[in-house]
Amino acid sequence: MPDSGISCLLSELPSGAHAVVARVRGGEDAQHAQTARRLGELGFIPGEPVHLLRRGPGGREPLAVQIGDTQFALRLLEAGCIEVNPR
Repeated sequence: MPDSGISCLLSELPSGAHAVVARVRGGEDAQHAQTARRLGELGFIPGEPVHLLRRGPGGREPLAVQIGDTQFALRLLEAGCIEVNPR
């Protein structure tokens, strides 16, 4: 996927896509803020490359993603907090 300079959400990427984390969005409510903080602690920080390995059954959740050498299973809610720039 070419770098278009346009960000999207990690949850919107197709399986196999590569991207770079642009930012992690927290919300005004405590749950979204806590999710954003947790994602940052896991390594989802601006500038980090991320690879969406595959989606769960039916193209839904969980999303298998790799950031650095670590693989994670994310829910759509979590992946929807991560803005990325596709590569």
